[in-house]
Amino acid sequence: MLSQEQRLLLIGEVTAMSGVPIRTIRYYESLGLLKSSGRTQGGFRQFSSDVLKRLAFIKRAQSLSLSLQEIGEILQIYDGGKPACDEIQHKLTDKISEIDQQIEQLLTLRSELGKLLSGWDNLTIKPEDTICPNIQKD
Repeated sequence: MLSQEQRLLLIGEVTAMSGVPIRTIRYYESLGLLKSSGRTQGGFRQFSSDVLKRLAFIKRAQSLSLSLQEIGEILQIYDGGKPACDEIQHKLTDKISEIDQQIEQLLTLRSELGKLLSGWDNLTIKPEDTICPNIQKD
């Protein structure tokens, strides 16, 4: 008889234990992020208990703004028997650069909006040739 650690889990049990919906588990499996250990005679997916650690990793990586494609690349390295920390570090460093660029773009937009609002004219009549001349000025 299999121990609790070796017992295969049905997809519903994985959902209950991980909080990840069945549909998402199926989707992750279709992307290759998860692998089922087989199916029951009734056709239900079965997973090893390791799937819970993998799902926790996927959720954490997503919370750090890693895409499912990036997570898949990391998991391929891990599944190939190599440590994935260097790849994760590289991807997180890239994320910081992306965030810095977004911050710069948002600061520029904020400045532009502030300048626009500082010269705002309240119109009491509907202009005929523009929707709102305040933002359509050149």
